[in-house]
Amino acid sequence: MQTAASCGASAARPPRTTDEVSNVPEEVSAQQHEAYQRIHASEQFGLLRGRFRTFAFSWTVAFMLWYLLYVFMSSFAEDFMSIEIVGNINVALVFGLLQFASTFLIAALYSWYANNRLDPIGAELLAEYDLEEGR
Repeated sequence: MQTAASCGASAARPPRTTDEVSNVPEEVSAQQHEAYQRIHASEQFGLLRGRFRTFAFSWTVAFMLWYLLYVFMSSFAEDFMSIEIVGNINVALVFGLLQFASTFLIAALYSWYANNRLDPIGAELLAEYDLEEGR
């Protein structure tokens, strides 16, 4: 079995310093903790969490159903999946490629959704926290 050192990985990237990675939790003052608690209990934070969950769960379920349709069709509808569309390109290949396309589509939709529906609320919450902390 090869290790990172035997593969030459350690020569390509120097080891991380303690500034980059720390196993010690961040010191949080009582004032910071109270600010976190207030923000967590706020209506804005609830809205942010709700919007994220709605998007994430909805699209996860939709993609899983789409994927399972592909799996079941491949297993139980072999005649349909083997229909040639153009040359040697059959329905199964198109379904498989559409799995990749739908993955990228969902990622693009999430990027748009986060930029327009989540980030503005997150920015407001961060500004509120910074104001309370005097930053």
